[in-house]
Amino acid sequence: QVQLVESGGGLVQPGGSLRLSCAASGSIFSIATMGWYRQAPLKQRELVAAITSGGSTNYADSVKGRFTISRDNAKDTVYLQMNSLKPEDTAVYYCHADMSEKPGSWYKNFWGQGTQVTVSS
Repeated sequence: QVQLVESGGGLVQPGGSLRLSCAASGSIFSIATMGWYRQAPLKQRELVAAITSGGSTNYADSVKGRFTISRDNAKDTVYLQMNSLKPEDTAVYYCHADMSEKPGSWYKNFWGQGTQVTVSS
């Protein structure tokens, strides 16, 4: 069974840093884009950052210059380094990946279970 497992969330003071990790496991043939989304209370889920298998990246304007997404294709893992955190970054962060389970099969959307990030003094 293919799944995404996140780690690294927690409570941090404004201006602090956190690093999120998300590892894909199971029967995986290929992973295309991987990314991070977040959802704050009473708000819609939004894209934070995404990275293709070739390393091209895309960021939400609100995190540019503060967050960095990276991936280790050998480990099927994506990371999100978050610096200069602000209270408005507080949300549940979800890992996402487009994965194919066998040759010739369609890519499907997979989501992690979410990890809470709270920025507060």
